[in-house]
Amino acid sequence: MAPKRPAATRTPRQDKAGAARTARGGPASATPAAGETPARVKPPRAKPPQAKPPQAKPPQAKPARAKPARAKPGHGPTIAQPARETAAPARTPAATAGAKRGQARPAAAAAAAASAAAPLAFPALIAPRPVGLRVMTWNINSLRLRLPGLAEIVKSLDPDLICLQEIKVEDALFPLDGVKALGYQHVLHRGMKAYNGVAIFSKRIALEPLPAPDWCARGDCRHVAARLDLHGRPVDLHNFYVPAGGDIPDRDANPKFGHKLDFLAEATEWFARAQAAGGAPDTPGIIVGDLNIAPLECDVWSHKQLLDVVSHTPVEVAALGRWQAARGFVDAVRHFVPAPERLYSWWSYRARDWEDSDRGRRLDHIWVSPDLAGTLRAAHILKAARGIPLASDHVPVVVDLKL
Repeated sequence: MAPKRPAATRTPRQDKAGAARTARGGPASATPAAGETPARVKPPRAKPPQAKPPQAKPPQAKPARAKPARAKPGHGPTIAQPARETAAPARTPAATAGAKRGQARPAAAAAAAASAAAPLAFPALIAPRPVGLRVMTWNINSLRLRLPGLAEIVKSLDPDLICLQEIKVEDALFPLDGVKALGYQHVLHRGMKAYNGVAIFSKRIALEPLPAPDWCARGDCRHVAARLDLHGRPVDLHNFYVPAGGDIPDRDANPKFGHKLDFLAEATEWFARAQAAGGAPDTPGIIVGDLNIAPLECDVWSHKQLLDVVSHTPVEVAALGRWQAARGFVDAVRHFVPAPERLYSWWSYRARDWEDSDRGRRLDHIWVSPDLAGTLRAAHILKAARGIPLASDHVPVVVDLKL
């Protein structure tokens, strides 16, 4: 074994010097004593800078967008939305940038508030109001739902006679008070729950009900008729809602299409022969309604593409032509706007851009018997009505006669 090394001794001078260094904050001895291993002094570690946690910004509340009020069925408030013909104000680049940042645009907000407060106004069709008889037909697609829209149309057009199709309300629930509030005291209606239904309203002329056949023995409320006394001249008014016919133009594959063709055939036969009871078909007459057929090439947006689409097939067009020829009825609208000018009265709900694409069909018609053709004064299709709130996919058709 190696002999033990004797412990090193320290002198009083060394102890005094170590105490002095300790007082100054230094090590007790900078020089190790004899036999001692020098101690390793570790340099202090620099602490890495601590990143400050990001301060969460308080969420900014986005300006709430006011939703337009929707008219409730059965009520008659003024429709607070401008007609589609009114052009929207142009947006400047600054306004567009502000919209992207969610900033409010005072000018646009003021314009929107002003338009919301203004009642719906349709352009005047005829000025001045003609002396005679104004007849309007419209597939309203639910009378109770669209009674407010009808009220606005009445304010602008003031028709003497209104013929509606697809009123979709049974007789017990018919909104008679609402109709009379529009100024129509003479009312005939035939309705059923949720489907079909037709009605005639008159302001001043009494409506004498006429009996009508039970077409195709279905009792489905597709026809209502009345005799009018026009200064001692009887005129029969027939309001029809012809079956749509389904989607497949084949009688065997699609019973609805067969029903449509049978309905047209029965109507043709009925108007071609005298009737023992009720209104005789040889009385001067007017036929109006949603006949669900666009007969001419210019009555559809594309003749070639719709040749095999129900409402424009050759078999339907031929059937409608036979009905019209049964008494030589005159197409009152085409009397003023002859082919090849395109005219439509229906635009599908499936087309959100219905106005821009303009893929319409003329399914709604007004015919007059030959002895009334000389009384025709004007005809109009109210396209603006397709853009009103809760719009029907059909629009009103108006004809003026001097009787």
